[in-house]
Amino acid sequence: MSRTFETIAEPATAEFVVQGSEFIGHARPVDSVDAAEAFVEEVRAEYDDATHNVPAYRVRADADGELLRGYSSDDGEPSGSAGKPALNVLAQRDLENCAVVVTRYFGGTELGVGGLVRAYSRAVKDAVDAAGVVEERPHERVSIAVEYDDSGTVRGILESEGYEFDADYAADVTFDARVPLEEADALRDRLRSATSGRVDLE
Repeated sequence: MSRTFETIAEPATAEFVVQGSEFIGHARPVDSVDAAEAFVEEVRAEYDDATHNVPAYRVRADADGELLRGYSSDDGEPSGSAGKPALNVLAQRDLENCAVVVTRYFGGTELGVGGLVRAYSRAVKDAVDAAGVVEERPHERVSIAVEYDDSGTVRGILESEGYEFDADYAADVTFDARVPLEEADALRDRLRSATSGRVDLE
């Protein structure tokens, strides 16, 4: 049985000003290192006029959750004053599959390392609080390809189980479903049985 973990419920932002410097904390749930990196790049592109965009994330690097990858960067702030405090908030709250970026617009007053640590920590805390924390189970992506005749059957099974999925109707029909890890094998068996084996699964 794969263990549950805590992550944030939805994307959120929180902002405040300290001695003229504006801090904006952005938080987003992510399900892979790639998704975390993409989110960081998205924020950097949107706030490319900011003085700093400081990223941090904690992501399960494998399905069993044994490998937890943590990453942070100070993005030009004094060493240890920004990225590490941001990552520490996620670690202290034991959040996984969560990425944050703190955007700073410099307001002309140096805050010192202690002031920066407090401000970056607060930006992450406020964004996480705004997002809300939920308990999550590890999921995996199940890719399902069938001919049109079987697509209604497959769609019905996915809908009855309440799984999130995307459907693509091309030459064949492909479904990309997000399924809790411990239910994925049973789902594959059920789909094979329901389609008499006429299903391609990944």
